[in-house]
Amino acid sequence: MEDGGSAAGKSCAAACNGWIVFEDEAGQSMTPPRSRTWGRIGQTPVVRVRGRGSGRVSMAGMTCYKPGERSRLIYAIREYRGRKGEPKGFGWRDFRDLLARARIQLGGPIVLVWDNVRLHLTAGMREFIAANAAWLTVFQLPTYTPDLNPQEGIWSLVKRDIGNLAAADLGQITRAVKRRLKQIQYRPDFVDSCLAGTGLITDD
Repeated sequence: MEDGGSAAGKSCAAACNGWIVFEDEAGQSMTPPRSRTWGRIGQTPVVRVRGRGSGRVSMAGMTCYKPGERSRLIYAIREYRGRKGEPKGFGWRDFRDLLARARIQLGGPIVLVWDNVRLHLTAGMREFIAANAAWLTVFQLPTYTPDLNPQEGIWSLVKRDIGNLAAADLGQITRAVKRRLKQIQYRPDFVDSCLAGTGLITDD
């Protein structure tokens, strides 16, 4: 893989026969994202939603690549309904558990590429990375470079699909997100296209 720091990730992944894994997070509230659709000339289609919905669906995803292997998508979803004591999103332990699950599913070492948000840099996360250096290598993306992360393309596919969804409750959004992510999991060509969209290159 070429382009900036990813070149080091390529050589490292090749040396350890591992996977290059791009991670990112996203979220969706009751207000749907903007989306395009068909309509009569001069009549803008309007999707009516509740003035203020409660709760949020948090998503953490990993696009996984290895020459000669089918590309993978691994994800986790968490609902936040505003209840007392309920986590609003993911914590570093959730990322730890997602990485551990990815290692089992991929069956090999991981070269992780992600951004430098605070949760990725916590003491607990750093300790976990250091303790598992035998199979986990981490590279930080430069600041403000979402265009280099293929997982951003996955989120675009998900949000485009739910753009016109006027959900009655948070559960409906969660089900729609899970359904779309499951569909993408069975379409490695979609996962590959998200990598191609970054301009990064993998060598077979």
